[in-house]
Amino acid sequence: MLIDITGLKPQEEGLVKDIHGGDSVVSRMQNMGIRIGKKIKKVSAHFCRGPQTVEIDNFQIALGYGMAKKIIVEVSR
Repeated sequence: MLIDITGLKPQEEGLVKDIHGGDSVVSRMQNMGIRIGKKIKKVSAHFCRGPQTVEIDNFQIALGYGMAKKIIVEVSR
């Protein structure tokens, strides 16, 4: 099933399948280590469209809600 990062539950993992956005968005994500084919884990989320904390390669990154909506992951539930 394909969903965006905001749809993941805390401690749920997925495989990055796509990043929606222009070249600058994709480049920024890649500089943070978020690339297609990488495993990503949602650590936590703040209430009501707040930052989403994810873990990738043993690093935790806080993403804004809008940026998190652009990362499409595949999960098996």
